[in-house]
Amino acid sequence: MVEETPLIPDQRRELLLKHLRGQLVLSVHQLTEILGVSHMTVRRDIAALEREGRAFSVPGGVRIASQVRQEPSFIDKSVTERPQKLAMAREAARFLRDDTTVYLDAGTTMLAMVPYILEHVGMTVVTNDFSIVDALVGNTEVELIHVGGRIEHANRSSVGRLAARTLEQLSLDLALISTSSWDLQRGVTTPSSAKVEVKQAAMAAASGSLLVAGSPKYGTYGMYRIARLREFDAIVTDDGLAEAAADGIRDLGIELALTPPD
Repeated sequence: MVEETPLIPDQRRELLLKHLRGQLVLSVHQLTEILGVSHMTVRRDIAALEREGRAFSVPGGVRIASQVRQEPSFIDKSVTERPQKLAMAREAARFLRDDTTVYLDAGTTMLAMVPYILEHVGMTVVTNDFSIVDALVGNTEVELIHVGGRIEHANRSSVGRLAARTLEQLSLDLALISTSSWDLQRGVTTPSSAKVEVKQAAMAAASGSLLVAGSPKYGTYGMYRIARLREFDAIVTDDGLAEAAADGIRDLGIELALTPPD
């Protein structure tokens, strides 16, 4: 009887992905039986795939990228992952400088940036977020520009071509971009086509762009691509991002900040 030749690592990982596409999520134990290898080998394979952005670890196993079909509302976002968002805002504030023009994208993490904006002088804030406007409208020390456009009520923000046209007329020092979904393979994506133009216009108008996005959103994707990760100068996320995924992002030469929750 001829013994089967063991698969080389690349073959084994392709087989792992094939099974994962059918099941979406598999445990390490299931994979040891499917692949006929040890737990340690499976974990090494998962780490290698995660570093490449092709699969994503979960406690006790691995999953394939999942699609986001609808973004949560402002109210839903405001009550989730609060400590992580505060920490990411604090870290993103390192990139702020006096006498600059900053774009704050819509989102609850961006709203948490407001106290740090107020620590600087000569700031101009451009935003499509009405909650940020509410927080800054009474402060005459900050020049404030809302980009206008079509209102997206659930997210308290404006979207679409009119908002993008306003941004096209501006010159920004820094654009801080939020997202509901991101990963190494697809970059920053969204299920809302109306948001694409606004985010892209802000990035195009800015001298530098910073992605601020939580780790639970990593490994998910929307239908519409906004930008590849390499288009950002730096990424701020929380320390829940897997080490292998972080290594894969750093391999692109992107500055990556992992922040522990406040």
